[in-house]
Amino acid sequence: MLDVKRMIILRDLAEHARVTAVADLHGVTPSAVSQQLRALEAEAGAALVERDGRGLRLTAAGAALAASCEPVLAALERAEAAVRALDTEPSGELAVGCAPSALATVAAPLVAELAVRHPRLRPRIVQTDPEEALPLLRGRRLDLAVTYAYPLLGAPPAPGTTAVPLFDDPLCLALPQTLLPAYERDGLAALRDSAWVSAPAPSSCREMLLHACRNAGFTPRIAHECADLRSGLWLVATGQAVSILPGLLCDAPPPGTAVRQLPGAGRTLDVLVRSGTESRPAVAAALAVLTASGAPGAPGVPGAPGPLSAR
Repeated sequence: MLDVKRMIILRDLAEHARVTAVADLHGVTPSAVSQQLRALEAEAGAALVERDGRGLRLTAAGAALAASCEPVLAALERAEAAVRALDTEPSGELAVGCAPSALATVAAPLVAELAVRHPRLRPRIVQTDPEEALPLLRGRRLDLAVTYAYPLLGAPPAPGTTAVPLFDDPLCLALPQTLLPAYERDGLAALRDSAWVSAPAPSSCREMLLHACRNAGFTPRIAHECADLRSGLWLVATGQAVSILPGLLCDAPPPGTAVRQLPGAGRTLDVLVRSGTESRPAVAAALAVLTASGAPGAPGVPGAPGPLSAR
């Protein structure tokens, strides 16, 4: 019988290509990873990896086994969910990853509502960017993750996960009040000579800013970088920068800042779960709350942004 944990190590090697990366992901030494791979080869009765310079690469048998890992994991998750579904009430800890921009509008209301509906459940919020949330989710250190994606960037679905859509979040332009007449007359092209503030690379938010500006015929001069884009609005308020950022971050711009929603697609807010865990009582309880809440800005939703107008 093949050991599932060793199969996961093989899957991660297929994705990350380096033993050291897999070791870091699992919090073990590279020699421990190699030892687990040798044990898996003994179980499978086939060579799964081979030397490639100073590293390892998967053989045809290794690639085939790695590709079969996700369906096996999903089946095991469903089996565990079937057992847990016999509980009358969700209980225990629920680890929820959440993108920083959704903490106020999604995570906080989720914790409050779960306390009312399921008092035996203990949600634990972990602030994570989407890139950080995925390995934590797949490594079972998170039970679900509130994350986001930009459809225009065309990122493929994460293997082994299921995305449950929550709502769309438009892109917004934040600019000094003094530049608003020029923008309303000529669009983004009026800001080609402006300094811009964006998230540091690599970042999907930064990629969308570049995409929007290039569609307007110019490459923006990114003069400032802020991991917290909401804080970057204070640079806009000084009159020395402009920015493009998600609407969830534009609910209370500083005085002197104008905010305008940009046309076209923005980003989608989703909940990611490991495939097969959707029916686990604790996960299902959280999904029920999240999908019933509606988009921020709808009547009765806590933390709803105000009108996207000049402030």
